[in-house]
Amino acid sequence: MARWDGGRLSEQQARLAEGWLGAPALIADMSWRQLETTVLHVKASGTTVIIKAAGPGNHHIGREITAHGSYTRPLLTRGRVGEMLHASRSSNLLVLQYLEGELVEGTEDELSPGIHAQAGELLRLIHSQETRVDEHYEARATAKAAGWLEHKHRIAPAVEQQAREHLRKYQPMPIRVVPTHGDWQPRNWISNKGRLRAIDFGRFDFRPAATDFCRLAVQQWQKMPALEEEFLNGYGDDPRSAHVWRIDLLREAIGTSVWAHLVGDEAFEAQGHEMLGQALQRF
Repeated sequence: MARWDGGRLSEQQARLAEGWLGAPALIADMSWRQLETTVLHVKASGTTVIIKAAGPGNHHIGREITAHGSYTRPLLTRGRVGEMLHASRSSNLLVLQYLEGELVEGTEDELSPGIHAQAGELLRLIHSQETRVDEHYEARATAKAAGWLEHKHRIAPAVEQQAREHLRKYQPMPIRVVPTHGDWQPRNWISNKGRLRAIDFGRFDFRPAATDFCRLAVQQWQKMPALEEEFLNGYGDDPRSAHVWRIDLLREAIGTSVWAHLVGDEAFEAQGHEMLGQALQRF
């Protein structure tokens, strides 16, 4: 007998979801195949929801549960994020309210000044909830970037050498960290008649605020530089400092280049190499 989830959940996860939702029916599998997270659009009890699940070694579901449990309320009260309806950390499973609208990436809204202004406003709501001083964040992030270079990759030897040298010379200092989304860009924005909403908090963590600017800076803001100003107007200020920003971009570029190669995403890998070249020019 065919399972309602198409076999995408473990048996234990499927039973738990049935206990929460009654008789769920699969509408669509919305999973991004390069990640180990399963994302299902499901109909249950006259409404539609999103079920997100992963295996025991995946930490993204736990991060998303933390985000929705404690740090998405400013967006939720404004109708800008889906409500977490059910969650189990031990089962790596959660159920979210389904948000009507269209994914911004690949549409006209991706380069819309109004959308980017709203994105700045929403990000500020997330960032402004709490601030801490982390004495070790910069050292951890730099070591992680260096660790990526130990994996198989296709970064040119001369470029790798430059990157390693800049990582080695960087002097980490204590830095202010805030609640961050971790992947703030149009593929995680939904527009419903021009009203922006946020999805996918699977990379939520406390980081410097500027790290949530990295993806936009190397993608949409390069295509249309005026979007950066609109975003900053919505956000309220600019948390980036030249000294740390260039190392932020370098670490991001290294991670992108190597991760994309490991999962076989050649287009994203090419973008990572371009990001790496641009990051190195800042030094």
